[in-house]
Parts: sequence; structure tokens; C-alpha cells
Amino acid sequence: MAIKIEKKIVGYQVHTDASAAIKEAEVEQQPKPIEMNEKIERPDFLLGSTYKVKTPVDEHALYITINDIILNEDTDHEVRRPYEVFINSKSMEHFQWVIALTRVISAVFRKGGDITFLVEELSSVYDPNGGYYKKGGVFMPSLVAEIGAVIEKHMKCIGLIESEELSDTTKQILAEKRAEFEQAAKANTAESSAKEEPSPFPDTAQLCKKCNTKAVIIMDGCATCLNCGDSKCG
Repeated sequence: MAIKIEKKIVGYQVHTDASAAIKEAEVEQQPKPIEMNEKIERPDFLLGSTYKVKTPVDEHALYITINDIILNEDTDHEVRRPYEVFINSKSMEHFQWVIALTRVISAVFRKGGDITFLVEELSSVYDPNGGYYKKGGVFMPSLVAEIGAVIEKHMKCIGLIESEELSDTTKQILAEKRAEFEQAAKANTAESSAKEEPSPFPDTAQLCKKCNTKAVIIMDGCATCLNCGDSKCG
């Protein structure tokens, strides 16, 4: 029904639905999700994960334990965040700096915000005596970098860092290239003697600058990594 306005309009007001106004009021009354910060007190119970690290430069293994705190439990905003880290070993050689490192890392965890930068910082530490290769041909520039790799693995497990998965097509292409390369290598060279921890990649593979894995081969005139798929030819 049309209404004719014969007087001059001097003001107006938007009429809102009562139910919509109630919903807005309810949203405003809901508490904001708790973000990680240094004021959060340590609860009596924390979820923990322990990772064993055995390097070729040390006789004894390291055991890295990362404890997580659950924020906004039983709500739509529930998240799991690292709260503290401990490193134990029978070896006392690195005791002082390991204790100092764990305290600094734990303090950064509790500070909150974006803590993923720790992975890059730790991974860029190089041992002046040289690094080492892990099982699978992955190069570690230092023991500190390996600790960083463990923290990265843990952050991916709890969803703090997204894992970069290769597509099925890329995996198939890499598998085909790897099989073709290995067949050509067997035809030209004798089989190498068995190693204690054999690499899943060809012995002649070079180090990949992207994933630090000894998995780069020359195929069709192009350097290609069989581990992460990085290629100089795009």
C-alpha cells in the first residue's frame, strides 16, 4: 500500500527487526576468544609430545618434549598452542646452551602472536665444524637446526603451520623420473655396497637448496628434486 507524504521530511529512522537486534546483542555479550599471552598461568595438566633425535655427531640421542596448552576448550575457537619445551639427553656436552635455548623458546611460546618465525631462525644456524646428513639424505647444518626441524614438525601436527603436500600428478611425474634415472644409472654403474642407513634417492643425487635433501638429479637436461618437486625448468 502506497502512502503519500505531503509534509516536508525533517528526519528518518531505520526500523530494524527485533530478532536481529537480539542476535546482535547476544553476539556482543559473548566473550572474545582467548589468545596466547604471557599472562596465562600454567595449568596443572598439559598435553605433550616427545621426539627422539639421533644425530651422527653425538653418541647419545636427544629427547625433545613440547607441551601444549588448550585455549578456548569446548568452544568453536578451541586451539592447541605450544607452551613449553624440554630437551633431555645422557650427554652433558651441550647441557648449558641447550637449557638456555629451551628457556628462550618457551618464553617465546608463552608470549603469543606469530611464533612460526622460530623455525626459520633456528634452521638458519650453521655449525662452524660442518653439518651432517640425516636418514633419507636430508642435510642439517647444525644441531640447533635439527631442533628447529622438530619444532616445525610439531607445529604442523597441531595445525599451526600448514603442510605443503605435493599433488598426485606431481608425485606420479617424480616417481616416473626417479625410476627412469635409476634404470639408467644401473646400466652404467655397478651397484653400490649396502649402507647402514641407505638413502631412498639415487647415490649421485645432489643437495636441494629448497628442502635440504640430497635428491636433485639431472633429467632431460633439467635439475629436478625428487623429494619436493623443485625444478629449475619451472
